[in-house]
Amino acid sequence: MTTDMSWMVRDIVDNVPRARHAVVLSADGLPRGATDGLTERDVKTISAAMSGMQSLSRATAHFAGSSPERQWNQTVIEFSHGWVFLIGAGQGAYLAAAAEPDVDLQQLSFRMNRLVARLGDNLTSPPRAGIKDPSQGADATPVSRRGSGGSGFVLKELDQIVAEVPGAQHALLLGSDGLPRGATSEIDKDLADTMSAAMTGIHAYSRAAAQFAGGPRDAEWQQTIIEYQHGWVFLIAAGDDDFLAAAAEHDCDIEEFTSRLCDVVPDLLGREARRGEGADHV
Repeated sequence: MTTDMSWMVRDIVDNVPRARHAVVLSADGLPRGATDGLTERDVKTISAAMSGMQSLSRATAHFAGSSPERQWNQTVIEFSHGWVFLIGAGQGAYLAAAAEPDVDLQQLSFRMNRLVARLGDNLTSPPRAGIKDPSQGADATPVSRRGSGGSGFVLKELDQIVAEVPGAQHALLLGSDGLPRGATSEIDKDLADTMSAAMTGIHAYSRAAAQFAGGPRDAEWQQTIIEYQHGWVFLIAAGDDDFLAAAAEHDCDIEEFTSRLCDVVPDLLGREARRGEGADHV
């Protein structure tokens, strides 16, 4: 019989001002405990979404670099109305917490990690028979260094930013349909397609966490940041429906990197729109 761990996760909302909720879940998406104020349906929804999120977070580690140390540390989702944090909590278990926009992020992260360290094996959740735990390995495919196969796919503005920001590695512009619109020159079309599929999934799981963070289902999602031991992968809202994926080394100033990427996105989207208008008149 699975132990209800709700009493354990109350530590977070009881001791972190502006923390809203916390849920502990297994790798295959089964809820194992939650704080008060969430319906059973809410708990099941966020557990399923966070299970998918951690699986894709691990699977995209190679996008952040080819280091042999590709340990996933955490995934953070930012909305206009709040935050969602996701960390590992023992073998096959994960801890998710939601908070208001002005929460002390360091305090929340510290309290989550302290809870995991203090409880140790109590949070370990062995996978069900026949279900592979995604934490036991991820896609280790290295980032390809081949050319993109077409100059129209390479966005020189993104190349310039990567060249000028120390530690920046890759950037990829995705349309509202989830298809790649263009990328830096070291991402070939095959990798762009693979990453687009993963990022579309991450975007969907992020949006599914909106209510957990305290807002409506259609609340404004802003970005999702995935931290690894060796680097970062982040997904940023760009325009009305498009989004931008990027990767950087761990010591990169990601605030500068993301700020510069966001600054150039309107020009890129405007150029795409003009191309579309030109095609319509052919």
